[in-house]
Amino acid sequence: MKNHKLLSTILILSLATTTLFAQGTQEDSAVSNVKKIGISKLLPHPALDAVEQGIQDYLATTDLEVEYNLQNANGDISTASSIAQQLKSDNCDVVVGIATPSAQSLANVFTDIPVVFSAVTDPVSASLEGGNICGVSDSNPVAEQIKLLVELTGAKTIGNVYASGEANGVVLMEMAKAACEDLGVEFVSSAVSNTSEVKMAAQSIIDRVDAIYVATDNTVISAVASIDDVCGKAGKPYLSSDPTSTGDLDCLVSWGFNYYNLGLATGKVIESCLTGTAPSEIGSVYLTDPSDFELWFNLDVAEALNITISDELLDAASVIIKDGIKTSKE
Repeated sequence: MKNHKLLSTILILSLATTTLFAQGTQEDSAVSNVKKIGISKLLPHPALDAVEQGIQDYLATTDLEVEYNLQNANGDISTASSIAQQLKSDNCDVVVGIATPSAQSLANVFTDIPVVFSAVTDPVSASLEGGNICGVSDSNPVAEQIKLLVELTGAKTIGNVYASGEANGVVLMEMAKAACEDLGVEFVSSAVSNTSEVKMAAQSIIDRVDAIYVATDNTVISAVASIDDVCGKAGKPYLSSDPTSTGDLDCLVSWGFNYYNLGLATGKVIESCLTGTAPSEIGSVYLTDPSDFELWFNLDVAEALNITISDELLDAASVIIKDGIKTSKE
């Protein structure tokens, strides 16, 4: 009788252990289906924030189960490098670098999982092509932007503030300089190393230029309000390549990417990586659809500076600001 009870007890414990093991296996399997995505953003400003949001919104529409580790370097390249090391220990399935320095820091650390970049102007110059690296470029039509600014304002000299320590800032400055040379327009630039220097840099050149060109230089665009202030006090127009960051400022014309759309495109790249496509098969994605760009005109600024904007340009605009009211065209 005692042996019978002992055998029954062993059988019950064995069944319980099997059940618990099966449950644990199911739970482990469920956890394994969740993909970990580490995102390193160079600094917070409207354009890069829009990219980050676009990524998350796109992936929310897929069947993928994802969790995020969102990191922000606050504009410091050494912090971006530290973030890359931190994400290394987080066992991510994909890491994403928003802006060139953040993407480069990730590429220097990760070789075994996909590194996806976004908002990188020139992936080739930034050594962000091939192997486990792919992503979406925000290469802008710099020559066309400079030409529009010159035609609108009649400027003979164009100014530009750029970050000398940021690869895409240098590339964009050189592109703007070349565009001015092609148009026979003088080019005056001023270099900065951080956002706190942007206002002083703008002040140092404002009396020598007729207009200022603001590129998608992360350091500069995050302090574009300083350029707005300098230009406003000097009565000089400026063009911004980032409508997202200048919508509430007195910018004559903004022409550039809708960075939320850039984030959606980046989300598609991440999805492809997570579903088995090799980064080398994706490469660098360049957005060329006109709907990915926005053209904004501020007619209040144009009137104050006695600048006429043609009906043809106004018809092509996505947003027109007049009497302080922002009107979006469908």
